[in-house]
Amino acid sequence: MDIERCIKLASEEHYCPHCQQRLSCCEAPPFHVGDGLGWGSDIFFICLNDECSLFTKSWDEFEERYGHSASCRYMLLPGEKKGSPMMVGSTIAFTGSIIDVETLTKQGQRYECQKKYTEQLETCVAENNLQPALCLVIDDLADLDARKRACDLLVDINSLDCIDPIRNHKFIHGEIRMKAEMAVKQLLSNNHKQECPFCMEIIKSQAKICMHCGKDI
Repeated sequence: MDIERCIKLASEEHYCPHCQQRLSCCEAPPFHVGDGLGWGSDIFFICLNDECSLFTKSWDEFEERYGHSASCRYMLLPGEKKGSPMMVGSTIAFTGSIIDVETLTKQGQRYECQKKYTEQLETCVAENNLQPALCLVIDDLADLDARKRACDLLVDINSLDCIDPIRNHKFIHGEIRMKAEMAVKQLLSNNHKQECPFCMEIIKSQAKICMHCGKDI
């Protein structure tokens, strides 16, 4: 789904002719509940006002005509001026598919950051710039291949500043967690450092007593 298009459509204002309430912008289900032929659009506008006259009156009509518990809500497709009734089987139908502009905006911003950081992987080692690689490593929603490459580049960037963020992150993907931990281990070795097994602070590899917690190593 095109995030920019979704945000643009969700910002449009359309109103139900039966109750004058603003229509909600929703993501269409994968198939049409009526005939299985598809919606013709991945987004549509629908009146989710439970007090709408169309919705309240249609329950009795469906029961009398078809003997089923169902009703209708007013639905409008993008680009069309006139909508039509759409059958729904419950009061909660489509309430879970409302497009939230704020959430989409944040997703768009995250995507742009991921794109920027992925591009910056090309120069982050030469520029000694830890941010692109580290941000991708700890972003569980980022592209998997980009995260793997970022893990490999951590060692080349050679900054111990990545250790705490990695240790404090709960990785969802097992392979990324393993690669990140291997990078931390290599970084510590390359810089003649170790983590205190008691307080996890970074100390010299040859230290016998931790300078932070005072424990014998």
